[in-house]
Amino acid sequence: MASGRETAYAYLKDTVLTDPNMQGAFLSEQEIADRIGVSRTPIREALLLLAAEDLVELVPKRGARVSPLTGRDIRELMELRGVVERYAAQQLVTTGRVPVQELRSLLERQDELTGPGQAREFIAVDHQFHAALVSAVGNTLLDRHYDGLRSRQVRAGVVAVFNQQGRQEAVLKEHRAIVDALAAGDAGQACAAIDHHLQSTLKVLLEGY
Repeated sequence: MASGRETAYAYLKDTVLTDPNMQGAFLSEQEIADRIGVSRTPIREALLLLAAEDLVELVPKRGARVSPLTGRDIRELMELRGVVERYAAQQLVTTGRVPVQELRSLLERQDELTGPGQAREFIAVDHQFHAALVSAVGNTLLDRHYDGLRSRQVRAGVVAVFNQQGRQEAVLKEHRAIVDALAAGDAGQACAAIDHHLQSTLKVLLEGY
């Protein structure tokens, strides 16, 4: 059974921090504690962990504030994702371990989540898609490194979907291009498709900056 701190950490990271309306907002420890049924102590402990990851800011006399994504944060996130995902694509094509069936199954799930009220779930599956690509390489340290980007990746993805009408459909098209290239064993085309996908997302995200 998860501890109170683990429960609070998971809730804050996966639910509160990924809410576009919470970017830059101050958090009420008591409200969050009441919502998930724990005391304020594990909330404070979880906030300290998130502050160490630069996901929240601890402001003296005011409390914890959700760190908004800056233009620099977004650029660096997409740059790092590109390095990891292109490497994964090249390795998978070279070794012949492309998880085509798993990737297509995740695409099918995403295709069922294109309604306006399903953006967050759509992006959660979006992360699973990219994580499955990286995980298939079989490098535990790489998996751990990439998973560390999850909260920022989900936050950025949700914001992108909210920023541009039709972005969900565009994401599906871009994902299909990645899978098709991988299935064909074309590492160069797969890397190009990954770059196009990340650049398209970056462009949408930077529109407000």
